Amino acid sequence: MNWSTDFIVAGAAIFLIGVLLGVHLLRWKDRFVRNELLQKEQLLLENAKREAQTIIREARLDANEQALQIRTEVEQQIAAQHKELAALQQIFCEREASVNRLAEELARKDQFLSESASRCENQLAELARQRTEAAELLKQRRAELSAVSKLNESEVRTAFLKEVERECIRDAAQLSQHIMNEARAKTEEKARLIITSAIQRYAGNQIFEISTSTVSITNEEIKGRIIGREGRNIRAFEAATGVTVLIDDTPGAVVLSGFDPVRREIARTAMERLILDGRIHPARIEEIVSKVSQEIEDLAQHAGEEAVIKVGLAPLPFEISKLLGRLRFRHSYSQNILQHSMEVAHLAGLMAGELGVDVTLAKRTGLLHDIGKAVNHEIEGPHAIVGAEFLKHHGEPEAVWKGVASHHGESSTSGWLGPLVSAADALSASRPGARSETILTYIKRVDDLEKLGASFPGVEKCYALQAGRELRVMVQPSTITDDEAYGLARNMARKIENELQYPGQIRVTIVRETRCIEFAK
Repeated sequence: MNWSTDFIVAGAAIFLIGVLLGVHLLRWKDRFVRNELLQKEQLLLENAKREAQTIIREARLDANEQALQIRTEVEQQIAAQHKELAALQQIFCEREASVNRLAEELARKDQFLSESASRCENQLAELARQRTEAAELLKQRRAELSAVSKLNESEVRTAFLKEVERECIRDAAQLSQHIMNEARAKTEEKARLIITSAIQRYAGNQIFEISTSTVSITNEEIKGRIIGREGRNIRAFEAATGVTVLIDDTPGAVVLSGFDPVRREIARTAMERLILDGRIHPARIEEIVSKVSQEIEDLAQHAGEEAVIKVGLAPLPFEISKLLGRLRFRHSYSQNILQHSMEVAHLAGLMAGELGVDVTLAKRTGLLHDIGKAVNHEIEGPHAIVGAEFLKHHGEPEAVWKGVASHHGESSTSGWLGPLVSAADALSASRPGARSETILTYIKRVDDLEKLGASFPGVEKCYALQAGRELRVMVQPSTITDDEAYGLARNMARKIENELQYPGQIRVTIVRETRCIEFAK
């Protein structure tokens, strides 16, 4: 029992000693850790102080550098401002000197103007005095002239004004004559050059086709077959073609009468085929007429395309070519209109080349200028306007249809195509052999021309020359003066234009003969 008690006591003592040692060790360790922490804290504080001192030193250096830089910039700005102020001060001084000079000059001018005003007043007074003296002298001279001429002032003024009026009229007539002669010489020379060149370069045929409405037959029995039983064949033919068939006692001929030349051509061709075929009845008539109508339409289309190719233009639209080809069956004064249109196209192109304008546009307008004549007669209006509307509707250029509309002066235009095509049209229509007219028409036109010329006062004799292209007028020298002769020629030409119908143009020539007779004794 004692041994175990001692053992417990000894164990408790050892345990107690261990606990004390542990507590002591813990205190020592805690003190050691605390010291170590204090040392680290002290080290951190020292490092922080050193870093703070370094940062402060660097900041001071940066602040010094920035302050130095700012100071330099400020000094530079101040120097620039000083320099600018010095320049402004110099400019101000110069302007001040200039203003002073101007002030001195203005003062001198003011003094000069004052002196000039004074001299002007003196001169005005002198002029007033001289004007008064001149009025007195004029009054005295008028009184002396009135006493010498025995005329009052109004009579003298009237006589003087009449003399001045006669001199002005004479001078105006001479000036007008000079201007007209000069203009006529220049324009006539240029026009002759252009027209001669165009005519020389284009040599068109002077023959023309004459359309006919007469169908020849071999025997008189065919007339009865054409008429048919109770006239049914002739009625069927007239209904199919729109042409009137005239069968009379004329031997070996059947006459076809119709307003439309295309329909008349269809009727002529169909009648010839029916006569050759021998089978003449309503069904056959309708068949032949329908077939011939299609052939004529194809022929017109081919003729239009061929005309375009001969003129040298690009292909035209189908409707325009077809209508152009129908001109092949139309004539004006026995002149084939399609051939005439081709001539106008060539002449217009040649003159356009001489003038330096668009040749293709001139040819196109010249070829289409009479296309309105192929339009159905049910459309009313001048052929130039009708043709222009047709071309406009089918997309032709504005210059082309305006030139077509104005080539007879029926539509005003400022373009060059209208006058050019009009000149080419006149050339084609008035050249020798282009148109034919009866002898009675020609004699009447020449007689009217001579009567018109003789209707003017002072005309002694009057003759129509060159197939009515020139009117030669002899005037009485005692009645008509040289200056009045020019006015008579102009008035006579205007009256011819207004009252007579004629192709081309007529030249009026006034001849005044002055005879000076003296006897030597």
